[in-house]
Amino acid sequence: MKVELLSYTPEPEKLIATAAKLCYSSSDIESLRDGLTEEKITSFIDMIISIGHESVVEHVSFTFGIEGISRACSHQLVRHRIASYSQKSQRYVNENGFDFITPPSIADIPEAKSEYDRVIGEITKSYEKLADILTEKHTAEFIAQGLDEKTARSKASKLANEDARFILPNACETKIVVTMNVRSLFNFFRHRCCNRAQWEIRAVANEMLKQCLEVAPHIFAHAGPSCVAEGKCPEGKMTCGKIEEVKKNFSSMKA
Repeated sequence: MKVELLSYTPEPEKLIATAAKLCYSSSDIESLRDGLTEEKITSFIDMIISIGHESVVEHVSFTFGIEGISRACSHQLVRHRIASYSQKSQRYVNENGFDFITPPSIADIPEAKSEYDRVIGEITKSYEKLADILTEKHTAEFIAQGLDEKTARSKASKLANEDARFILPNACETKIVVTMNVRSLFNFFRHRCCNRAQWEIRAVANEMLKQCLEVAPHIFAHAGPSCVAEGKCPEGKMTCGKIEEVKKNFSSMKA
């Protein structure tokens, strides 16, 4: 798995503090910005987050490049609706010899790993066979319509990928570019940094938060799972029961 912070709104903390200060001041915007010292920026950010005035943090966004994750993970990721996504297409990109993700629980057991690899190998062969069969079928159809063989085969391979992909597993590796504003990131971290989140997306979320902290430590000072961000666990009987341990881990991340 690789997570890389590709881009973010310039001077994110100053921008949020400007937006927050504007809500409580009659000054012009330029004057507001000129008066914002580092100390005042920190103060405004702490204040607006403590009172839940999160609309102002929507002015700042972060863009991440994520690769080496499974389709099972990306399916969870795109459920966070207030975000923008660009993902490697299995329709336009041929998946012959596709890379795949192996869960640690399977990798740790030789017998399970052997069975897992066997099934992945069979799916790989079946995918390639289906893609070849469909490519030949569509190529013949396009040639019959008057296209030259090169053009016909190019169009046919795309159609073949479109239907052959149905056999691909959730383990199939994918790549995705994700953009979220800070308010969406707060929500994302509350759900996906939680111990009860699936291991893979939790690893992605923790790395995203770590990189956010490096460039905007005041904004994300209280970000994390609900027990960190809100001081309590919303899971009820489903809680992991390790709230203090979780708080300690995230405190060390922010140190």
